[in-house]
Amino acid sequence: MKFFAYDSPFSQLLLKLCYSCYLNLLWFVCCIPIVTIGASTTALYYTSLKIIRDEDRSLGRMFFRSFRQNFRQSTVLWLILLAVGLFLGADGYIVYRLRATSTGAPAVLWTLILAMVIGAAVLYTIVLIFVFPLVASVSNTNWAMLKNSFFIGTHYLFCTILVFAVHFAMFFAVVRIFTPLIIFGEGLCALVSAYLMNNVLLACSYDPDEEEDGRDGETGDGV
Repeated sequence: MKFFAYDSPFSQLLLKLCYSCYLNLLWFVCCIPIVTIGASTTALYYTSLKIIRDEDRSLGRMFFRSFRQNFRQSTVLWLILLAVGLFLGADGYIVYRLRATSTGAPAVLWTLILAMVIGAAVLYTIVLIFVFPLVASVSNTNWAMLKNSFFIGTHYLFCTILVFAVHFAMFFAVVRIFTPLIIFGEGLCALVSAYLMNNVLLACSYDPDEEEDGRDGETGDGV
């Protein structure tokens, strides 16, 4: 039956779901040391982007190749973002407690400071969403990766909101609806996010000089 043929939409959907389970397992295992979360996430997005572009020849090989090649930069960026995230989280908690126990003018002041912390957390989330897919796509300095992640995330704000919504929906579904969905977890989120980000990342990694030279437009460790 054509419905169950390999190239049918239904079969391809099932195949992508199987891919997401496999990638989720690889990502989770490689995240266990904590310090490797950045490299594991970069490898996850590298492989997901390959799948979206129908270049999924050997998922495990692609994943670990990207893991090795981008390990140093991804780890540095992850440690920076982890430190910033912990700082914002601690600040938010302290300011929230101070606001809750204050009245009058001090309460207004702590409310304003809390609003600033929340704003900083939003900007932080935008960078966090794009930085590892960007590392998987192009070669650049650490500072440029952070800066470009912010500019891309704010310029393509609708895409940023959709990617955030995908991760939030998965988190909500696992925690509140059906816990076994964790088997898809970040693997499925990365595949859907890669689909949403694909054109954006292709535009960011476009190099007209390479196209004129007849090359394939890949940059460094890019996808």
